[in-house]
Amino acid sequence: MILALVEQAGGSPDRLSLEMLALVRRLAEVAGAAGGPVHAVLFGDEARTAAAGLAAHGVATASVVEHERLDDYAPEAWAASLLQLMAARSPTIVVAAGSERGNEVMAHVAARAGLPLAANCTDVRPGDRLGITRQRWAGSLLEDAWLDGPAWLVTVAPHAVATEETVAAGATTIERFTPALSENDLRVRVDGRVEADPDRVSLTDARVVVGGGRGVGGAEGFADLEELARLLGGAVGVSRAVTSAGWRPHAEQIGQTGLRIAPDLYIACGISGAIQHIVGCKAAKQILAINTDPEAPIMEKATYAVIGDLRDIVPAISAEIRRTRGA
Repeated sequence: MILALVEQAGGSPDRLSLEMLALVRRLAEVAGAAGGPVHAVLFGDEARTAAAGLAAHGVATASVVEHERLDDYAPEAWAASLLQLMAARSPTIVVAAGSERGNEVMAHVAARAGLPLAANCTDVRPGDRLGITRQRWAGSLLEDAWLDGPAWLVTVAPHAVATEETVAAGATTIERFTPALSENDLRVRVDGRVEADPDRVSLTDARVVVGGGRGVGGAEGFADLEELARLLGGAVGVSRAVTSAGWRPHAEQIGQTGLRIAPDLYIACGISGAIQHIVGCKAAKQILAINTDPEAPIMEKATYAVIGDLRDIVPAISAEIRRTRGA
């Protein structure tokens, strides 16, 4: 049996979890695989709603974790819950998305259980040992390796697998699971939230992202990028140099130490394209680079490139969009 940690928000599984389930379903379908049926585990107030839609993603059964003290994210409590489910279900493989939460929880599970964990995998191959391909060095290379042990723990690299959905053979069976938690399990937990602006498009969900780097010149230079993003129904992202200079918040940073995005189009403005930034945007379907330097590293990754000053080019693109729309 494969046990899959599915993250959800607002009653819907998140994108990285659906990508993870696509890999899990392929693993479960391999002839002779030790995997077998897929059993999901979900946390949160609207976990039951999210679990109800998992049949189309190959989930036969889902455990919804309910506990009076577990009303928000608590990494050690989530890990303790997973360990108790593992003891009850004896899964061969435990899988989570390679998100901040997925990697953190699975690290706790591995440490407590003394089991091997492979993070940020792009492929898994069952057998006497679990063959895995995983990202190393911030995604700049792939490593083939094997896991030995009574059970295997894996997280799936963000945007390494496309989401898939099929016609479900039946509904997912939903079960309640109440873990036994100690005070130590709850010593680290979320106890408050600051909600994002509901009118802003999320960077991780945006189909178009307009990115700005050091070449923008300063905080005031982002007004043109904001306008272009608004016209395209997208979001603004930045490089680490921008957040280090204090021009924009860290929440907008794309890269190894920021967010990893997968838009249909990424417009990189004044960004040189260091490997740490490429890690965050390489899943974009198309990249348009705007830069005065034709030798900038971003040019090797770009689908299209415009050599010139972004202060002239970005407003010109926005003006053309408005003209074609008659605005």
